[in-house]
Amino acid sequence: MRRSDRQINDRKEILRILDECPTMRLALHDEPYPYVVPLSYGWEEADGKILLYFHCAEEGKKLELLNRNANVCAEFDELAGYRRTGHDITADYRSLIAFGRAERVYGAELVRGLELLLRHCRIEGYSVDECTTRDMTAVVRITVDSITGKRRFKNEQSCP
Repeated sequence: MRRSDRQINDRKEILRILDECPTMRLALHDEPYPYVVPLSYGWEEADGKILLYFHCAEEGKKLELLNRNANVCAEFDELAGYRRTGHDITADYRSLIAFGRAERVYGAELVRGLELLLRHCRIEGYSVDECTTRDMTAVVRITVDSITGKRRFKNEQSCP
């Protein structure tokens, strides 16, 4: 990271950002261009590893690309606005970039992934069982190998 003074090293802050970001942007390998898609997600930390979960249709572009190459990049960000710095204006933000390996999950882990997604999205009163009995929903787990965070001014006074 070029600006190490903006790097987020505190694991608790990284996990807090995962909690607070509503959307994950997932980058997958495709030809001739990378494929990036915004997704709702759930997450948990297990045995010191961050596990990210998302759902998708039983077939489609995401699963096709993951079957060819399971290495992915996930991006998360929060923009609090813009701030005057004295000589210009810059963004007030926090962001994360994670690299990992994606794998489709089944059975109890599929259910767990959907539960985590619903919890993260703050959706109440929806039955995970209803999703799983229709055989229309695939769940993918990303095991994060590395994650870095960056911030600039977050929680300070922003300009309109």
